[in-house]
Amino acid sequence: MTRKLVERRLVVASHNKGKVREIAQLLARYPIDVVSAGELALPEPDETEPTFVGNALIKSRAASRLSGYPALADDSGLCVDALNGDPGIYSARWAGAAKDFDAAMAEVHRQMQKSPAQRKSARFVCALALSWPDGQDLTFEGEIEGAIVWPVRGTLGFGYDPMFVPDGYDKTFGEMNPAEKHAMSHRARAFAKFVEVCLG
Repeated sequence: MTRKLVERRLVVASHNKGKVREIAQLLARYPIDVVSAGELALPEPDETEPTFVGNALIKSRAASRLSGYPALADDSGLCVDALNGDPGIYSARWAGAAKDFDAAMAEVHRQMQKSPAQRKSARFVCALALSWPDGQDLTFEGEIEGAIVWPVRGTLGFGYDPMFVPDGYDKTFGEMNPAEKHAMSHRARAFAKFVEVCLG
C-alpha cells in the first residue's frame, strides 16, 4: 500500500536534536512545515520492540495520535559484527540518560577489544516510519556498510558518526559535511524510498 503525503505539516517524532536537524535538512526542498516532538512537548514512548522498524512505528504512531498530524519517526543504530550486532536497537541507550556518545563509543571500542573475532566491519541501519492520525502506516529501510575506527575522528554529525567509515570512503561520518553524508548515508537511503513513495 502507498499513500502520498499531502499534508503541509509533519511532526518528526524525535527529541534527538541531531536527528531532527538531519531530517529537516533532507526535507528542506519540500513545502513542508517540520516540527519536532520535542518542540511540541510530546512524551517519548518506551521503545519495546526488538527491531528498528517496530520501534520507529511506536514513535510515529504515538506522535501522530497525540499531535493530530502525520508523524515521521526514525529508529537507527550502529550494528557491529564483532559484537554480534550490538549496540543495534540499543544504540541510544548505550549513551545513557545523559546521551553521552563519547562514552558509548568508548564502550564499543572496549568491547571490541575483548571480542575474539577482532572484526571491524559494521553497518548503520535506519528505519523510517510514517504514520497518519487515521491509523495508516508506511515504513522504509536503509543500510550502509563500513568499518569501525579508533580513535574517533571528526566533530560533525552526531551519535556514533566519528567512529564509522563507510565502505569506499576514507573519512568518518564525523568528518563529512552534511551534504556529503546526506548523499549516501543509511538515513539518506531510507529517506530516498520515503520520498519516492510519498513525495514523488
